[in-house]
Amino acid sequence: MILPIVAYGDAVLKKKAITIDKDYPKLNELITNMYETMYGAYGVGLAAPQIGLAIRMFLVDTSPFADDESFSEEEQEELKNFKKTFINAQILEENGEEWAFNEGCLSIPDVREDVFRRPTIKIQYQDENFDTHVEEYDGLIARVIQHEYDHIEGVLFTDKLSSFKKRLIKGRLANIAKGKIKIDYKMRFPLMSKKR
Repeated sequence: MILPIVAYGDAVLKKKAITIDKDYPKLNELITNMYETMYGAYGVGLAAPQIGLAIRMFLVDTSPFADDESFSEEEQEELKNFKKTFINAQILEENGEEWAFNEGCLSIPDVREDVFRRPTIKIQYQDENFDTHVEEYDGLIARVIQHEYDHIEGVLFTDKLSSFKKRLIKGRLANIAKGKIKIDYKMRFPLMSKKR
């Protein structure tokens, strides 16, 4: 089932999410619905706060990047096959020299900006079966994970922009919160009484 994606301005997007255990109600159904929602909106990642749940869970599928010829064949192969659910994640390390990449967000449609992040991360998380993993990622996969991880920390990519950039997009963000935007997926707007 495709769920509405929470739009910029909703308080849930600024909350630090809570950990969950394997008894979380209808968890497998929720994960399935989140993947459907992400694919329905042509996303490469989706965090639970983006569907209104302040829990520490997000999912990533980088396969849409696999056709980008700016990546090597090896990188394309890695991107094509990377699909994971992260529960109760904690980034343990972020290493390397920060690099810029143009990011967007399903909760902030039609706004894209360069965001600086470190290229390598070490993350601990649990999978759908609540088995614990500690893994290292780099490049674009690390970036997508960092972006989704920020969501469970109550941080949006727009929070990482300079004050000048924030001023430039202020009006567009206000319009998103009011629902004054054309999108081709279901959204829930904080400043509108009626739902789309």
